[in-house]
Amino acid sequence: MEDQKTRGKEGGKDKFRRMSPKEPQEFEQKIIDLARVTRVMAGGKRMRFRACVALGDKKGRVSFGLAKGADVTIAVTKAVNKAKKEMITIPLINETIPHQVVYKKGAALILLKPAPKGTGIKAGGAMRVLLELGGVPNVVGKILGTNNKVSNVKAVIEALSSFKTRPAKKQISPKAVDGVATRAPKGKELTKKEEK
Repeated sequence: MEDQKTRGKEGGKDKFRRMSPKEPQEFEQKIIDLARVTRVMAGGKRMRFRACVALGDKKGRVSFGLAKGADVTIAVTKAVNKAKKEMITIPLINETIPHQVVYKKGAALILLKPAPKGTGIKAGGAMRVLLELGGVPNVVGKILGTNNKVSNVKAVIEALSSFKTRPAKKQISPKAVDGVATRAPKGKELTKKEEK
């Protein structure tokens, strides 16, 4: 009996030793809201859990997922999988957002303003979580409407994906011809013969 006990203990230790270390996760996740919801069925009430999870890599990509499940773990896992499929990229200019935006979705009303370097993230609630996971260094935000976390998350995500940036103008480098700077016509580069 003693040999069997000792073998069992040693075997358990070996299992833990053999476990490989966890791989670094591509995205960091935070649970924004977790609620228990009920649905009235023919046989009575059915209880489930609803999870709202924010996902981001802190390098300009962020998303959120909303899912339900019979267990908290199931709901969170489903929400994370949904968020991975709906990633958005936040355009950053000089370490902040391109321009000010006031966005309204349902009862949610949010304000986002660009900020100079060194300001940090001046925002609260679910908005701050999304901006941190999205990797926005400097921004000022304000929740002006409802305090519902899910509504505010949806509004912030849509506001971040609505930014418009001007395309960079193509600069044609001047080329010297007999000491005079000239520019090549569109779609055509000056050859050595033409330069002579």
